Amino acid sequence: MSRVTASFRLMAMTAPWSRRTDIVPADAVLAGTLAGLSFVPGIAHQGVDLADLPDLPLDPVGVLLILAQSLPLVMRRRWPAGCLAVVGGAFMAFQLLRYPTAFAGLGLVVALYSAGAHRRRRSLAVAVAVVAVVAYVALAVALHELGSPARPLDYTTFLLFLVACWAAGVVVRERTTAEAERARLAEAAVVAAERARIARELHDVVTHHVTAMVVQADAAQFLAGQPERVATGLVAISETGRHALTDLRYLLGALDGTPDADGEGREPSVSKLPDLVARTRGAGQPVELIEDGQPRAMEKAAEVAAYRVVQEALTNAVKHAAGERTLVYVRHGEEWMDVEVTTDGPSRSGPSRPGLGRGGGRGLVGLRERVSVVGGELSAGVRSGGGFTVRARIPMGLR
Repeated sequence: MSRVTASFRLMAMTAPWSRRTDIVPADAVLAGTLAGLSFVPGIAHQGVDLADLPDLPLDPVGVLLILAQSLPLVMRRRWPAGCLAVVGGAFMAFQLLRYPTAFAGLGLVVALYSAGAHRRRRSLAVAVAVVAVVAYVALAVALHELGSPARPLDYTTFLLFLVACWAAGVVVRERTTAEAERARLAEAAVVAAERARIARELHDVVTHHVTAMVVQADAAQFLAGQPERVATGLVAISETGRHALTDLRYLLGALDGTPDADGEGREPSVSKLPDLVARTRGAGQPVELIEDGQPRAMEKAAEVAAYRVVQEALTNAVKHAAGERTLVYVRHGEEWMDVEVTTDGPSRSGPSRPGLGRGGGRGLVGLRERVSVVGGELSAGVRSGGGFTVRARIPMGLR
C-alpha cells in the first residue's frame, strides 16, 4: 500500500530547544535538504505513496507541490499550524494528482511533529488535530474512489504513524514546559532565600546598633547634672551611630556588588568578637568574653553565623536585661565551635523567651535558620536561676 522510509532522525532536528531567531537557519537547511533530495536520483522517490496507483509524469505543478511540502518548514516553529496546513494540503494534492513519490513527502512528518511541539495554545492544538484527522479521512476516501488498492487497515496504520509523530512533539513540548517551570520555581526559591538573607543581615546590623543607641540615650536622661557622664554617653551614641552607618554601607555595597571603601574589613568574623564585646560594654552592659582553645580556620558562612549568634545574644541582653552581667564563652574545638552567651538576672527581668517581646522573635528565628544552614544547632531559653542563655554549636566546615 505505502512505502514509508521516514526516519525519526529528522525529529531530532526539530526539537523545540529555543524560539530565538538563530534557529531559523537550521530550519532553512532542513527545508532545503528535503526539497533538494527530492530531485536526486536514487533518493528522490523515497517517501510516502498512499495511493499505490500508476504514477503520472512530474510537471511544473508537481515541482511546486514538492516545494510546498518542504519549504514551509522554515516557519515551522513560528507558525506550526500554518506550516502544517500548507505542507498537509500540498501532500494531499500531490497524492491525489498521482505524481511519483517524492522525498519532500517526509515534510509532513516534520510538520506534524512541529505542530505538537511548538503549539501556542492547547485549544488550538486540539482543533488542528481534529482538522488534520478529518482531512486525512477525506484523502483516504478520495484515493479509494480513484481506484487505490490500499485497504482500510493500510490507511489506519499510516494514520497511527502520523498520530505518533504528532504525539512525540506533544511529549517533548510537555517535558520542555515542565523543565522551564521547574527552573522558574528554582529561581523563585533562590530569590526568596536571598530576600530572607538580606532581612536577617539588616536585622542583625540595625537592631544591634540601634538598641545600643536607645539604651545609651535612655541612660543619658537620668544623668542631668552630671555633664561629664552625659558627654561620655553622647560620645558612645555617636560612635555607635558611626559603626551602624559603616556596617550598613558595607552591607548594601555587598548586596549590589559595589563595596564601600569605608566598609573594607567590616565583614563579620570570629576575630572581631572582642571588638563586639567592647562596644557592648561601652554601651553600659557589663560583658566578659572568655575564649577556650586556639582559633581555627572556618568556612566564611560558619564564621559569620558564629558572630551573629553572639551579636544577637548581646542585643537581647542590652534590650531585656540592661545592666546585668553577661558572659560570652567561646570554645574552639577540632571540628566544632561552641558558643554560649549567658545573662544573669531574675527571670522576671526579661521575657520568658529571649529575643521575643516587642521584637516578635525575628532575631532568634533568623539565627536558627542561619545556624542550621551551616549544619549547626542553636538553643535558647530562660535559666532556672534567672536570666537566659543562648547556645550554639557550629561546625568548622573545613576538612
